[in-house]
Amino acid sequence: MGPQHPSTHGVFRMDVRLDGERVMRLKPVFGYLHRNHEKIAETASYLAAIPYTDRLDYLCSMTNNWGYALAVEKLAGLTVPERAEYIRVIVGELTRLQNHAGMVGFLLQDMGASGTPLMYAFRERERVLDLFESLSGARMMCNYMRFGGVRVDCSAEWLSEAAKLVAGFGSFLDEFEKLLTGNEILMARTQGVGVLPRELAINAGVTGPGLRASGVNYDVRKVDRYGIYERFEFRVPLGEHGDVFDRYMMRVLEMRETLKILEQALRDIPAGPIMDPKARLRGLRPKVGEAYGRIESPKGELGFYLISDGTPNPYRYRVRPPSLINLTVLEDMCLGHNIADVVVILGSIDIVMGEVDR
Repeated sequence: MGPQHPSTHGVFRMDVRLDGERVMRLKPVFGYLHRNHEKIAETASYLAAIPYTDRLDYLCSMTNNWGYALAVEKLAGLTVPERAEYIRVIVGELTRLQNHAGMVGFLLQDMGASGTPLMYAFRERERVLDLFESLSGARMMCNYMRFGGVRVDCSAEWLSEAAKLVAGFGSFLDEFEKLLTGNEILMARTQGVGVLPRELAINAGVTGPGLRASGVNYDVRKVDRYGIYERFEFRVPLGEHGDVFDRYMMRVLEMRETLKILEQALRDIPAGPIMDPKARLRGLRPKVGEAYGRIESPKGELGFYLISDGTPNPYRYRVRPPSLINLTVLEDMCLGHNIADVVVILGSIDIVMGEVDR
């Protein structure tokens, strides 16, 4: 299947062996969208690499920026002002909302639903992108984070619009769940399908909602407590069976927890600067050393590993992309299922090929 196939979520190929319609073997084949991201970043300055991170998970540029900024800040010894930390949380969690809503919409599309669930999801996603556009000037490739802060401040009007979106998003989720969660077709296509055992998920390095759907309590926001996440009260939802239905429910439940974080952040955001005064964006030459910055992106742990040799460019630049690593267990989840289930199982992983073929 693929690499040019509407069900492969991008330029991705699956080499499948079937007995009738039952999957006997499935080998993921990567590389059709190779972007050379890491080597390009090694030939660019630290600052010039930020727009390239937008193109990794191109649905989640804000969180891509954030993970990279954390790694450079560790290398350069920069601190982030409190207001900028709050802004990062706000835009990062808004990114999680629009990603998860879109994932659920696409998952229903993969099951053969009409465009209604996807259009409902994209209606809400567009509202988030409207906020990103008014803040950064771009809807998808935001290029917004900077080392030691953020590029521009958000106005009181922007925060008010964000608060309105958050206040109304719960009603959308209620409507969405009423439409979907108890639907007998959805349950038949997802319950007991594509089970990912807890031990396999851990051993394969799976992270994000897919890992938590298998009952593993691991969220980088809680484990690493980067930024100011320790200030917010939210829980980490966990599944019991590790099937497609649990992976669907993780996205729904995580959106509800994200709303709690956003309500607290929008309520408590302080005034103040948005950049570390010591930050030198142009001509940045971190001291010789190495650093790893990681965040809980919507798809799992997104990490950036950098080695500095004291020059304006990183000597080594490596990305830990959750989409790639989460895909490695696809065969284990598909064996014994029908070919139609493969499409749904793949959709439940939630991949973006720009992050797979970085």
